[in-house]
Amino acid sequence: MRLTMPMLVALTLTLPLQAGNWPQFRGPNFNGSANEESLPASWSTTENVAWKVTLPGPSAATPAIWGDHVFVSTTNTEKETLQAACFHLGTGKLLWQHTIASGLRRASRSNFASPSPATDGKVVIFFYGNGDLVAYDFDGKEQWKRNIQKDYGWFHFGWTFSTSPVLFNGKLYLQVLQRDVPVRENESDGKNHDSFILAMDPASGKELFRHVRPSKAKAESREAFTTPTPVSFSSGRQELLVVGGDAISGHDLETGAELWRWGTWNPKRIGHWRLVPSPVASEDVVLVCAPKREPIYAIKTGGKGTLTDSSIAWTSKGVSGVTSDVPTPAFYQNDFFVLYGTNRGRPALTRVNPKTGDVKWSTPVSRGSKYEASPLAADGKIYLVNFEGKVTVVNAEDGKILSEISMDKDGTDLNRSTIVAAAGRLFVRTNTQLYCIGK
Repeated sequence: MRLTMPMLVALTLTLPLQAGNWPQFRGPNFNGSANEESLPASWSTTENVAWKVTLPGPSAATPAIWGDHVFVSTTNTEKETLQAACFHLGTGKLLWQHTIASGLRRASRSNFASPSPATDGKVVIFFYGNGDLVAYDFDGKEQWKRNIQKDYGWFHFGWTFSTSPVLFNGKLYLQVLQRDVPVRENESDGKNHDSFILAMDPASGKELFRHVRPSKAKAESREAFTTPTPVSFSSGRQELLVVGGDAISGHDLETGAELWRWGTWNPKRIGHWRLVPSPVASEDVVLVCAPKREPIYAIKTGGKGTLTDSSIAWTSKGVSGVTSDVPTPAFYQNDFFVLYGTNRGRPALTRVNPKTGDVKWSTPVSRGSKYEASPLAADGKIYLVNFEGKVTVVNAEDGKILSEISMDKDGTDLNRSTIVAAAGRLFVRTNTQLYCIGK
């Protein structure tokens, strides 16, 4: 069955191509922020909606947006397939779609379509937790396809693997941070299952380098569902941040060689501390979130080799609510915005000074439903969405809640897709719908 054709709520003109893009997970700045203006602070499922489309299945993937193309990775629950689709930004019209593979998941609470697509304006890259990696041009013509499991060995994860591909400076980056032994007896393929960082040519899919990343972590703590993060500092230094396996490390963008590493948040080598939040950086520190309601650590930038704890600029240890087990923090207006999304206690959004770790404000948000989607920061506002599909809009300056909007009327759960901003619009994805919000 093809994707359900769009239900046009309001016809709109095609938006200008020079408007802002959202090319991949965590956006154009790799930190959850967008340089957009005049974004709405309030709407409903019918008011201030430019268009919406019905999707054939749930996915945690965020849309990737470039020009008038909106790229969406999704499942089709009726056919139990994985799909890639492209919609027109101005109208919501389905431009093209492809079925990638059969099979949805290996764990009940997630699926293979969790990774977000990435685009550089020339090609769009889709990755799936079954290993399929596919590139299309903007007309939907396949450019190349490969399967990472077939090329480098079966993934060794207890849960459904997810990491998003990243495009930066003409290279496509993908990481696989996994266990070094099979999780299940029937999953041995006789290959060496190292954790690694892979760089490819986005035009052809050809391998440029594969760097093995060692780990001292045990069992599930070797598993990471994080996404690598390119950073560029004012000193001219550029590196790829990778977190997982009880450590955060910075890598050379041309070779993958490790420049530095720190990791002492799990000294006892607890074996069930898988990692989900990706790293985010300011000019002064790199932020890493220890799992399971443990503290956040700010590591000084510019380090070399194996770093000691003297490299810790500050930690949130002892500060209630400044932690994140799943959502990746945002960096915006020279501060970090950390979402404590657990359903144990009261979820809260906190604004933190990156130089000192001081809390500027902390705002409790909707109780009773977990937050796993990462915060979007744009136009002086922070946008959040929880499992139930309720969106909370927070004033970035003072932490006051501006509005709360229920987007999923049918009561579905496990909404995980981050809200994104592009071309003066917001794009809100629930398990069943994709909304384009704006006048």
